[in-house]
Amino acid sequence: MGLVDDYLSAYKVGKKEQMAARMAFFISGFAVATWAPMIPAVKDKLQIGADVLGMLLLSIGISAFIFMPLAGMLSLSYGCKKVLRTAIAVMAADLIILSLLGNIWGFLVFLAVFGAAMGCIDVNMNLNAVIVENASKKRMMSGMHALWSVGCFAGAGLFSLLAKAGLGITVIAAIHSLIVMAFTVIYSRHFLNFKGAGNEKPIAVLKGIVVFFGVLACITFLGEGAVMDWSGVLLTEVKNTELSLAGVGYAVFSVAMLCMRLLGDKIVAVLGEEKILVFGSVIGAIGFLSVIFLENFYAIQLGFVLMGLGLANIVPTIYSLTKYQKVMPINAAVTAITSMGYTGVILGPAVLGFVAHGFGITQVFYLLAVLLAAQAVAVKYYFAKMG
Repeated sequence: MGLVDDYLSAYKVGKKEQMAARMAFFISGFAVATWAPMIPAVKDKLQIGADVLGMLLLSIGISAFIFMPLAGMLSLSYGCKKVLRTAIAVMAADLIILSLLGNIWGFLVFLAVFGAAMGCIDVNMNLNAVIVENASKKRMMSGMHALWSVGCFAGAGLFSLLAKAGLGITVIAAIHSLIVMAFTVIYSRHFLNFKGAGNEKPIAVLKGIVVFFGVLACITFLGEGAVMDWSGVLLTEVKNTELSLAGVGYAVFSVAMLCMRLLGDKIVAVLGEEKILVFGSVIGAIGFLSVIFLENFYAIQLGFVLMGLGLANIVPTIYSLTKYQKVMPINAAVTAITSMGYTGVILGPAVLGFVAHGFGITQVFYLLAVLLAAQAVAVKYYFAKMG
């Protein structure tokens, strides 16, 4: 397979550009993790039920999904650097605004703004990462995605410390926003000002291998979402675990995924993309089956470890592979894969909720095991066909 566009090779990057690409993921994770701990306070302030809160939170995903294609178009006009800088600044300001609002409609609007900024950041930081990795001539994508998780841990941890110190959510949001902007000012000067080849259409038709990559990303994100949304329910309702331990499964999964991504670049370099995608899918499927059949609480955690290890490097590897395809410009390919991946995030709760309601929690994990097994077979077939 040849490179998608020769102009990708024209970019020369050094350690500063590599660190900036990594920090884009850290900044995004840190900002997202600032919002999550604010949700209980928002629920209390608005005095709303879980159903209304769920609809408000859904606006983030819908807005992100809608703005992702626009993010690709903006990068063609203004370049990755300007789009990333602007979107990060909007997200930072939005965090402060969200901490001040007191009515549902205000939250609906500014959560949509938050989602739009998040969508723009996701597309452009991955586009920047693909180009930096290609120009660096070494594996970097898994490590970059690991920094997103590190940013989440850092943001959530600092929020907890500041909250324990007695600070209100507005003050905490302001501190976090200042940190986000400080990192952005320091590192964004080294974001690549990539605009494409100059002859790309604003909107490209999905086709070829990019669609296949998008489906893989969707299934993987669906699996990640299933662990986040349903692991606690499985442990408490099916495995009769104490409520205080309901979050252990997701925590174990997250740590395993982070560790694997930190090691992922070296592992991909040794095994290659095909084995990472195939073995990752198989290991993830075994993990989903393990939590169904194992009964001992500690043994069940092995299943969550396998899920984290298996799913960790699938999406980063997919992004790395985009530089080899020839059917779409790189801007459009990254945008398409990100958008299709997000369908798993947006539709996942509804689809898996329907399965859980109609057939039981256990069937959710069976379904993900089957999808991941099918994914492994499909990847093996594709690479065999491509030679």
